[in-house]
Amino acid sequence: MRRPSRTEETFDRLLDAIIQGTIAAGEPLPPEGDLAVEFGVSRLTLREAVRLLQAQGVIVQVRGSRHRIARVEEWTGMDAVVRHARSVGQRARSSLELLEVRMMIETGAAQLAATRRSDDDVALLESALARMVERHAAGDVDGFVAADLEFHDVVLRAADNRILVAALLPLTAMLAETRSETSAIATIREHAIVEHRAVLEAVRSGDELASRDAMASHMQQTRDDLVALVHAR
Repeated sequence: MRRPSRTEETFDRLLDAIIQGTIAAGEPLPPEGDLAVEFGVSRLTLREAVRLLQAQGVIVQVRGSRHRIARVEEWTGMDAVVRHARSVGQRARSSLELLEVRMMIETGAAQLAATRRSDDDVALLESALARMVERHAAGDVDGFVAADLEFHDVVLRAADNRILVAALLPLTAMLAETRSETSAIATIREHAIVEHRAVLEAVRSGDELASRDAMASHMQQTRDDLVALVHAR
């Protein structure tokens, strides 16, 4: 695995400081020299990290003055928004927001997959579901989550739309985290198996509307379980 560069490391540390409130949103960015000393990097490295954060909409250039830290609502970069969503104090809200995004994207993906999927895609969905059932019976949450994520990945790829796949890639880490959180509860795993089986049968049938509705039902069941069995605890 490639090690992050000094610029990337500084980007991460600076973004974390902003998310944690050490550097407050709406306030001017501290002087470049002070930040370079604090992070133990050169001014050039610090400047490059700031440019990356500007590209994400986290830092706003102000002519004739120091840069300003934008409010989270102004951020435009998916990486920064997802990092904030995964932070302490944001998990409950962000897990529901993620489900809303999945509802919009994955229902459409299932609809496309119904007519574009191959026999190999159906076989992969069957395999993933079989492993979900097996891992649930064994109480293996990590194995269950891995099979669950693979099932959804097959649906997305079966939709045969490159932009669709790329749109969900930045959310992969959040998806894994939220799946682990919900799948730790046996009742939720049981519900998920039933819903995934319905999606599989709809996609196998080639019925676009049935596939869309089956995925919508799965997303709604997941949301209901998240609110009733996870957030309510």
